[in-house]
Amino acid sequence: MSPSERRTTSAFANAGNALAGLAAAAFIVAAAPPALANPDRSGKEVVQEVCVACHGSGANGAPRIGDAKAWGPRYARGLSSLEKSAIEGVRKMPSHGGQMSLTNLELERAIAYMVNQSGGHWTEPIDRTNLPPPRSGKFIVETQCAKCHREGVGGAPRIGDSAEWIRRAQLGFDSLVRSAIAGHGGMPPRGGKADLTDTELQLAVTYMFQTSVKTINYDALGGAGARRAEPAVAH
Repeated sequence: MSPSERRTTSAFANAGNALAGLAAAAFIVAAAPPALANPDRSGKEVVQEVCVACHGSGANGAPRIGDAKAWGPRYARGLSSLEKSAIEGVRKMPSHGGQMSLTNLELERAIAYMVNQSGGHWTEPIDRTNLPPPRSGKFIVETQCAKCHREGVGGAPRIGDSAEWIRRAQLGFDSLVRSAIAGHGGMPPRGGKADLTDTELQLAVTYMFQTSVKTINYDALGGAGARRAEPAVAH
């Protein structure tokens, strides 16, 4: 077999290994139990339903929503400290704002919302016991990854370029996902979107890989490679 033929056969074998890893990863993701729906209200909803009664006008000494001077020393204490005050009650504010049906998570979200309406820049807490289902690979690619991978910006492997995706998959499918998580060359960690989970990045890489190699005629390539690899029969 010539060096060129060996490279072709090796590339095919590596592509097959990558696809096998891809199938295994897709099975793991598909086998994961679905996440439950999140029953908790958003911070804005809680504030509008409960907190605004006092925090809207500053009644009873409550820091008024929008008053950055009043909220500044409070959000400097951090969310955990403010949550403790909301749960236990402070001065004229009763425990749980007078609504004992409010969960701790709803209180945290309400606090974050009021802080953000008053000059802060907090991220509303998520329910860590009840995670939302992952976004699909197609959605992530279309809304984020395609910004570079559609046209190959900065050397990113272009979606549809089977040769480039196969070359990158030679070290295994997991290596592609790890690069997406950690960043690689000009690509920042998590493709520049920090809230993408490892599972979502795996789905996005899977989608781009499958989309890029689905037009390859593996039977024809494998058959040709196999024929070239057959030893000559001595006569």
